[in-house]
Amino acid sequence: MKFVRQFGGGSAEGRSKDKALLGGKGANLAEMASLGLPVPPGFTITTEVCRYVMEHGAGSYPDGLSAEVEEALARVEQLTSTKFGDASNPLLVSVRSGAPASMPGMMDTILNLGLNDTTVQALAAQSGNPRFAWDCYRRFVAMYGEVVLGVVAPSESDEPPFDQILDKIKAKHRANRDQDLKEEALREVVAAFKAKVKEVTGTAFPDEVRAQLWGAIGAVFRSWNNPRADVYRKMHGIPASMGTAVNVQAMVFGNLGDDCATGVAFTRNPATGTAELYGEFLTNAQGEDVVAGIRTPEPIAELAKKLPAAHADLVRVAKLLEDHFRDMQDLEFTIQKGQLFMLQTRNGKRTGKAMVKVAVDLVAEGKLSPKEAVLRIEPAKLDEVLHPTIDPKARPTPIAKGLPASPGAAIGRVVFTANAAEEWHLRGEEVLLVRTETSPEDIHGMKAAAGTLTARGGMTSHAAVVARGMGKCCITACTSLRVDAAKRTASFVGGGKEHKIKEGDVLTLDGSTGEVFLGPAPLVPAQLGAELGTLMQWVDEHRKLKVRTNADTPTDARTARSFGAEGIGLCRTEHMFFQPERILAVREMIVAGDEAGRRAALAKILPMQRGDFAELFRVMDGLPVTIRLLDPPLHEFLPHTQAEIEEVASQIGKPASAVAAKVAELTEANPMLGHRGCRLAITYPEIYEIQVQAIGEAAALVAKEGISVQPEIMIPIVMVQEELRRLRALVATSMDKALGGANIPYTIGTMIELPRACVIADRIAEHADFFSFGTNDLTQTTFGLSRDDAGRFLPAYVDSGVLPADPFVVLDPDGVGALIELGVRGGRATKPKLKVGICGEHGGEPSSVEFCHRAGFDYVSCSPFRVPIARVAAARAALAQDKP
Repeated sequence: MKFVRQFGGGSAEGRSKDKALLGGKGANLAEMASLGLPVPPGFTITTEVCRYVMEHGAGSYPDGLSAEVEEALARVEQLTSTKFGDASNPLLVSVRSGAPASMPGMMDTILNLGLNDTTVQALAAQSGNPRFAWDCYRRFVAMYGEVVLGVVAPSESDEPPFDQILDKIKAKHRANRDQDLKEEALREVVAAFKAKVKEVTGTAFPDEVRAQLWGAIGAVFRSWNNPRADVYRKMHGIPASMGTAVNVQAMVFGNLGDDCATGVAFTRNPATGTAELYGEFLTNAQGEDVVAGIRTPEPIAELAKKLPAAHADLVRVAKLLEDHFRDMQDLEFTIQKGQLFMLQTRNGKRTGKAMVKVAVDLVAEGKLSPKEAVLRIEPAKLDEVLHPTIDPKARPTPIAKGLPASPGAAIGRVVFTANAAEEWHLRGEEVLLVRTETSPEDIHGMKAAAGTLTARGGMTSHAAVVARGMGKCCITACTSLRVDAAKRTASFVGGGKEHKIKEGDVLTLDGSTGEVFLGPAPLVPAQLGAELGTLMQWVDEHRKLKVRTNADTPTDARTARSFGAEGIGLCRTEHMFFQPERILAVREMIVAGDEAGRRAALAKILPMQRGDFAELFRVMDGLPVTIRLLDPPLHEFLPHTQAEIEEVASQIGKPASAVAAKVAELTEANPMLGHRGCRLAITYPEIYEIQVQAIGEAAALVAKEGISVQPEIMIPIVMVQEELRRLRALVATSMDKALGGANIPYTIGTMIELPRACVIADRIAEHADFFSFGTNDLTQTTFGLSRDDAGRFLPAYVDSGVLPADPFVVLDPDGVGALIELGVRGGRATKPKLKVGICGEHGGEPSSVEFCHRAGFDYVSCSPFRVPIARVAAARAALAQDKP
């Protein structure tokens, strides 16, 4: 096996397709060299070596690596007419990381390696510029000292040791900027840096150039597992086993004078997608100066004025590379004595807006086909297009972080109860609802609030599910948050600091990152351009899965339709009960002592529900509407504090003791596995009778208006086929009666939420027209986890690798997925044309949508703002399956 691949001089041992072996940087350096572009020669140590080091320990290298490095180094010497460590004509190199997946800034780089007290004199003589030589030397000692030798600040709040030294010497020599230091001062800096290395490490700074090289190679391999790289990998789903390559490349210098420069450019604007060369540069500087912000760079257009020939070369190379890779490129370049050198190209990171525009524009320019454009889209990044976001140019420092439960950003005044949220909202205030956790009773407050923040919960907790359905920002599991709703205060505790807030204080929430900010942060509103419409046309041409929405209100339904929803896959009827004028009738029904009392209370609810369903049918106008009959335990609708009990008792004319007794009677130790869903209807069939009556009467009413209606009635949490057999008969009888002879076809199905239901799906299907997999509860019951409590420890499971992802966010293919596949096979063995869908929160998660496509589903259903994401994910899944 060959561990080192060379590039430069118009040829290379590798191409861009070899990213897994050479890393992104090494593969693209090889590609540019093969294209004859001006790339300084060098070599790449492959990712195989990194994996060897991870397996055998730091400093352990495979046999033969040293000889291969020497051979490659000799070729670089030959191509540059220099010699590594030579006293008169030294070769200097950079040592950089380069993983197969782009991880900008996450790993370490060392420049100017090969300098010592002898070679610095040669560099000074060669360049005729001693100041330049000593500037390179001080940069090298600082980089090497930090990255390889570990001379760093003891904590994040402390200034790095080398920066402290540099600041003191600048002050001594009255130099405002680094470039104002003369040769004498830079010599002093190098000496002080070396003294610091000796003080901290106990050994002198290494002068032997090969020792420097191997130290740097080892440090870059180690940086694969540094904390920031680890966090970045987890954020982007990059496996730790991938490893990084190491690129050793001859130095070119942008800090040799005013006819030299260094910079970064994009072939298109990465924020907007506009076709323009976009970037920044600095004259008389090295690359770290641009990245670190040591100096204020200039826009790339100014390069045409200062170094016009080099700028013209950059424009030519940028176009050549974008045409070659057929994608927007992110370029790093150096100009030495007016000559352009290319140090890197990669597919550029971009915003969601730019992602859409670039894909559509590349098709218009004939560089991509519509299929290829769809495959270029990252479904999850469409969130940025659909929701307002914090302006990246003015992003403040967060004070806390939780789970990014619902994307977008929101600014508002803090309130601690749902009622307060509604009251403040009615006064015209933008508010944020801050709670320890939310319950269904808080829905009116969540509706009034611009965003919700909770200390507990998870990605599919109540707050998260409801907020996503509303398209509102939400952060859950913010564990540093302490709420005292009674005192209308809260605090964020962590990192040795405490931030106190009170009702009326302003916060900003970023639901896309889970970050919380004090005060208002500038927002960038969502702007849906024509390009998105064009892209979605291509998407719909290729996908096979239908995409529905989870919607409980006409507003949700209209939003989802505007995003292309093809029906409602889940209408949760219980969410309709929590409006103040309705909750009283619901509570009256619950505390009733007999069936007659329950029916009297349900009669008050009937016209309300009929109106709700009629409006949903009108909005969906001929599209299917799946209505889930009452699912949660009855005690969720009841008051719990003594004051609330007395208030309800007074409202419904019952003694407080009777209400309290009913609350105690209905309270369960584990309500999610208790008296809920179809179990309620087995015990109290009149609840489902009245709900179905409302559905049927609404359907008949709307049909008379000339609107096509497709009701689908869903019976939740079935565990045995006898439940569904009995309740199907009840639903059919009630529905036929309510329709009053109107010829309106309807279907009756069930929500598959329990492992047992998956196992006996063949028998359940005898009584079902469709299955809808409720993956929130199916994940709970498969894993034995509470989705509302698991947020306390699941992040640790994911961080430590016990689980690859939060199973409430990304569908677990091995356990939950296997049960779903079993359920689909069983159901279709009984009824080959059984319609199958998913209505859990996984219905809008891209990899879960791809699973549903492979499993042969008919549709997925998700929150309104996730509909475009699911459409793209479905198209990508179909195109990927069609690949030869």
